[in-house]
Amino acid sequence: MNMKKMPWMSLGALALAVAAVAPASAQQKSVAVTAIVEHPALDSVRDGVQAALKEAGFEAGKNLQWQYQSAQGNTGTAAQIARKFIGDKPDAIVAIATPSAQAVIAATKTVPVVFSAVTDPVAAKLVKNWEPSHTNVTGVSDLLALDKQMDLVKQVVPGAKRVGVVYNPGEANSVVVVKQLQTLLPKLGMTLVEAAAPRSVDVSSAARSLIGKVDVIYTSTDNNVVSAYEALVKVGQDAKIPLVASDTDSVKRGAIAAFGINYRDLGEQTGRMVARILKGEKPGDIKPEISTKMELFVNPGAAEKQGVKLSDALVKSAAQVVQ
Repeated sequence: MNMKKMPWMSLGALALAVAAVAPASAQQKSVAVTAIVEHPALDSVRDGVQAALKEAGFEAGKNLQWQYQSAQGNTGTAAQIARKFIGDKPDAIVAIATPSAQAVIAATKTVPVVFSAVTDPVAAKLVKNWEPSHTNVTGVSDLLALDKQMDLVKQVVPGAKRVGVVYNPGEANSVVVVKQLQTLLPKLGMTLVEAAAPRSVDVSSAARSLIGKVDVIYTSTDNNVVSAYEALVKVGQDAKIPLVASDTDSVKRGAIAAFGINYRDLGEQTGRMVARILKGEKPGDIKPEISTKMELFVNPGAAEKQGVKLSDALVKSAAQVVQ
C-alpha cells in the first residue's frame, strides 16, 4: 500500500461523511415554477411559495436553484414550459392554476409536482380524490364554499335576483364553479346568466353582453377574467353593475367586495408543502389541502362607482377596507 495516498483517502472519506450528515436544507435543491398567466393573485402565490421556502431554509441564489415561467395565458405555451421543466429534472415543479397543472401532470409521472390555486383538482383530473395520491402529485386548492359567496352577494346587492358570470368555458375550474352555481342559485331564489370569454380579450365584450340582464356580476378565479379585470371594472362602472369577486386581490383592482382566500397565504401554504418534498417526503404521501384562511375585503369607493352603498356593518366586519 502506498502510504502517501492515505491522507487523500482520509480527506475523501471525511468529505463523504460530512455530506452524509449535512442537513437537507444545506444541500443544493431546484424548484421550477410555472403559472398559466401573470396577474396579482397568481403572482402572490408564486411569491408566497418562495417566501415559505426561504423560511424553511431553501433560499434562491444560495442553496436553491429557482426558475419561473409564465405561459401568458396560452395553453400551448404551458405545455412547452412543462416539457422544458421536466427535462431540467428539478426536485419539484410548482404548477400554479389549473391549465398549467394539467400540462405538467400530463407530461410526467416521475418528477414531483405540487399544484396551487386549483379550484377542483379532482374534476381537473390531477388527482383521483382528496386522499394521498400515491403518485408524483399533491397540492393546494383554492376551493370556495359558494353558499358563503352568495351570502356576500346578497349583502352587497340585497335585492339581487340575476347573477351574471363571465368565464372561460375551456378552463376546468371555471366550469366547475358555473355548474355549482347552476344548482345553487335556484335554491336561493336567484338565476344564473352566463357569458363566455374564451380569451382575455373577450372579457370586455362578454361583460357588456350582460348589461340589462343581471343585477350583479360574480367573478370566480377564472384566469382570463382576473387577468383582464380592469376591463370588467370599466363595464361595471359604466353600466352600474356591481362586481363581487372571489379573490381579495380583485377588490384592490375595482371589485366591490370579496370573501376569499389571501393568495399570498395560499402560496406560503404551497411552499411549506414543497419544502416537505425537498426534505425527503414523497408527494404521493401528502394529502392535497384546501386553504381555510378566508378574509373579507371591501372597496366602498368601487361600490359608489358601481351604484351601490355598502352597509356600515359590512364595512366594519372587513379585514381590509380598500380606499
